[in-house]
Amino acid sequence: MQPILSLDGVAKSYGGVKALTSGALDLYCGQVTALLGENGAGKSTLVKIITGIVHADGGTITLDGKPVVIESAEHARSLGISAIFQEPVVFDALTVAENIFITGRPLKGRSVDWPTMMRRSREILAELDPSIDPAMVLGRLSVAQRHLVQIARALSNDARIVIMDEPTAALSHREAEELFAITRRLRDEGRAILFISHKFEEVFALCDRYAVFRDGAGVGQGTLQGMSSERLITLMVGRPVDQVFPKQVVAIGEEVLRVEALGRCLEYENVSFDVRRGEILGVYGLIGAGRSEVMHALFGTAPAETGRIVLNGETVSIRSAQQAIAHGIGLVPEDRQRQGAHLRLAIGDNITLPSLGRTTRGGFLSARREREQAAPLAEQLGVKMSGLRQRVEDLSGGNQQKVVIAKWLATAPRVLILDEPTKGIDVGAKAQVHRLMGELAAKGVAIIMVSSELPEVLGMADRIMVMRRGLVQGIVPRSEATPERIVKMATDA
Repeated sequence: MQPILSLDGVAKSYGGVKALTSGALDLYCGQVTALLGENGAGKSTLVKIITGIVHADGGTITLDGKPVVIESAEHARSLGISAIFQEPVVFDALTVAENIFITGRPLKGRSVDWPTMMRRSREILAELDPSIDPAMVLGRLSVAQRHLVQIARALSNDARIVIMDEPTAALSHREAEELFAITRRLRDEGRAILFISHKFEEVFALCDRYAVFRDGAGVGQGTLQGMSSERLITLMVGRPVDQVFPKQVVAIGEEVLRVEALGRCLEYENVSFDVRRGEILGVYGLIGAGRSEVMHALFGTAPAETGRIVLNGETVSIRSAQQAIAHGIGLVPEDRQRQGAHLRLAIGDNITLPSLGRTTRGGFLSARREREQAAPLAEQLGVKMSGLRQRVEDLSGGNQQKVVIAKWLATAPRVLILDEPTKGIDVGAKAQVHRLMGELAAKGVAIIMVSSELPEVLGMADRIMVMRRGLVQGIVPRSEATPERIVKMATDA
């Protein structure tokens, strides 16, 4: 079968930095191809080239068997290429119909043909979600519905090639399944789909083919039949899969934290568990299960209304983050950009922010003390940076996460809560975070790891607490945990 789109030896540099050295990719009509690779592997640059946002420095692009140079984003759309991004590119103040036809509104003379635009919008939405009114202001839609509007836009352009860049990152399990169903329908209609995801369960559930990039080069592509996640990870990172979940055997000590019948109206109730020195307690559940809400109660940012928290044998009241820090509790939140870091501040400022008492003298910040505290932590976590004065917003997602973790390591916590610690970061960065978790546990830190990635929970946790609809369904020892058992508890399947 002839690929509809083929890239061979595609290269792109930004100044002296080589983003792509030898990009290779084949897309086929009626098939979903997974694009895999670590952050910095060249995936985003490749997508920008395909969509006409940037021009390649070298290599060849073939469309329908003929060489082509994609001049611009408008040219890409005219060729039948459309993209759906992780953060929906939509305009809240405009209507759904206006968003669907934002790049090519039907005209009647020199004026917009509004009746035709509304009619065509209804026809397209009837295939995706008939409940969406094309006359509705888009700002009223959910995240999942915004993604559907992006798909509707692709269909309005009669896209033959649809690129989906991490489309499920902000979706619930149910919403993701609905998106998969639509994606399969697009595939069955003969469209070529390029699907970018860090989640292997999504890749194997949805995709027909794979293409792997590493260090700016295509290192392998083909059909997924007969492939395993282990072989894909080895291609992506150049090392065996057993280094991705480097679980250390640690002697688990005495109880550090105990939670008894914690509750907060409409969020969770009767939540009880404990965690010990050197233990990694995994917390698993679907979106809306109440996991993050319980963690914010422990950290004082959204205190519980009932129940009690026992720390080192004493009942404590935690009504603020300051009190949590004083008790030796740290929280790496799920949303690292909004809650975990000050993006416009420097790396050193972020790392030392919760422990300013150690870097100030007489109310004034000591640059030397900040450097002495932040530099070893940044080095320990392998933060790729130009220096401690580099702003966090200029770092990759994986390195931003390392800075947030370093911030809480600087407080020397006795309990460290990691809420989705590897969300949106590549396999290599995940392995580093997992290795650090093992090192902290070996030093006696009690770790609570909230994760919606089942392989991560099974690979790293000593015990797994499963939540569903604000209730604890049970706590399973590592030796008794199986994917089927955990999923059944989380979904009541």
